[in-house]
Amino acid sequence: MSVKLYGLKTCDTCRKALKELSNVEFLDVRSDGVPDATLARAVAQFGDGVTNKRSTTWRGLSDAERMRDPIELLSENPTLMKRPLIEMDGVLHMGWTEGTRKALGIS
Repeated sequence: MSVKLYGLKTCDTCRKALKELSNVEFLDVRSDGVPDATLARAVAQFGDGVTNKRSTTWRGLSDAERMRDPIELLSENPTLMKRPLIEMDGVLHMGWTEGTRKALGIS
């Protein structure tokens, strides 16, 4: 079982997920980024939900910047991504919700 968690080391939600998951490869989006292919899959699967519109980074963007292609925007501002993004055996999961935990086999 291959599990990758894309998040921020300072994010409380990401830390909660890391505590509950075992054998996980943590990738800090600020320093490691998110591969373009993974980002494209996340945008295709989650649409607008991949962008954290409550973040201070989002609030600091102009209206024109907010209208840009989400993949470009997230590539340039990885902290805008809703966290964590978890890839398990090729399947993507967004956030650390009850639904995500259930899909990952964590109760």
